Amino acid sequence: MSPVRRTAQRKPAARSGEPPFRKILIANRGEIALRVIQACKELGIQTVAVYSEADRNALHVRFADEDICIGPPASARSYLNIPQVIAAAEVTGAEAIHPGYGFLSENPHFVDVCHACGITFIGPNAEIIRMMGNKAQAKATMQAAGVPLMPGSDGVVETVEDALAWAERIGYPVIVKASAGGGGRGMRIVNSPEEMADQYNTARTEAKAAFTDDSVYMEKYLLEPRHIEVQILGDLFGNIIHLGERECSIQRRHQKLIEESPSPALTPELRRRIHETAVRAAKAVGYFNAGTIEFLLDARGDFFFMEMNTRVQVEHPVTEMVSGVDIVKEQIRIAAGRKLSYSQDDIVLRGHAVECRINAEDPWKFTPCPGRITALHFPGGPGIRMDTAMHQEATIPPYYDSMVAKLIAYGSDRTEALARMRRALDTLVVEGIRTTAPLHHRIIEHPDFVKGAFSTKWLEGFLADLEKERAEAAEA
Repeated sequence: MSPVRRTAQRKPAARSGEPPFRKILIANRGEIALRVIQACKELGIQTVAVYSEADRNALHVRFADEDICIGPPASARSYLNIPQVIAAAEVTGAEAIHPGYGFLSENPHFVDVCHACGITFIGPNAEIIRMMGNKAQAKATMQAAGVPLMPGSDGVVETVEDALAWAERIGYPVIVKASAGGGGRGMRIVNSPEEMADQYNTARTEAKAAFTDDSVYMEKYLLEPRHIEVQILGDLFGNIIHLGERECSIQRRHQKLIEESPSPALTPELRRRIHETAVRAAKAVGYFNAGTIEFLLDARGDFFFMEMNTRVQVEHPVTEMVSGVDIVKEQIRIAAGRKLSYSQDDIVLRGHAVECRINAEDPWKFTPCPGRITALHFPGGPGIRMDTAMHQEATIPPYYDSMVAKLIAYGSDRTEALARMRRALDTLVVEGIRTTAPLHHRIIEHPDFVKGAFSTKWLEGFLADLEKERAEAAEA
């Protein structure tokens, strides 16, 4: 398949020294909205915050140059309400929209609407998002580019009978996955033919509910894989570089808890190959702006394409720490039609960075814990970065994702980064709500984690042991 055209709705590239845009609307909330505002301030760009009624007193509203309410708390009526977001951009004169991650960031229809209204979408074009958002189509595109793929079906699996036939060819266990999916929804593991009908139908039902598309495909299921992703930046002139890889194997139900860069699992040769493959994958679709190529790595050192995320990632700070590249500022420059600020030879990866996603959840039951923050202290000191929208007396609403902060530690090597993370978690204070910080502390102190000996399945065993330990303590 030939690469898609590198087209984007944008104003002509500004002269050197001029801001890439005059005004940008941030179609998001929380820490990522603040992160975009910070980048805009450094670039001399005015910002517009949109907010729901639940976020009236949020920090992104306070720190933006302008703000406008776009609806009630429910996401469907505010942050996912395309007419309201576009109207806010038009009434404030915003030239561009940064979608952050989540919400409208990978919605090709939203990109088309922005284009039709003469507003620059800070990200790739709708054609690329559609291609890479459909997992079956993305897989076919990567296969044509020679990117290694997990053994699986040739596209969509239409019936249970087809699913059984494919599973026989691939070999159990297999995983049924939503073609338009992500985030663990519409995914079911099948260990035997007897399980196929129930798991296949459940995956399709979940896919329909989550993505309004019940098509599914099938892949071989690796028992103890690692999740490795490579950060990509590309411009509208065909230049594509990578900023190294991230290790994202500490995850629960396909949701990441801890990320780090570089991965402790890669040898220099394997690292080189996976970086080169990621760049080849991005070039295959004519990619531009920030994106991430995600792979599964098996115990033998073989890696397989999993998916591409066509947006900035939650975990982008660890890459910024080791590369020295401000990814969000590069996104904005690229969208304005400027060339990448760096060549591949300019990128020198130094040190090690670790990120803990701090959620407003019970750390042992994973149940949401919204509420008002009554006391707050952020850790500091050498090598510590805290990306958050929490503040004293803030109320964490129940309507959105439970992540309230990203705690990042950087060191000259992994040992120093982990020592700094332990120190930071020790001095983080959040009262009034419960957070997952105690869980993160337990994870990073575990001998397996310290050694880098874990997979995407490791946390399941860890949590089972933790539950047993807690039950025994309760009985004592």
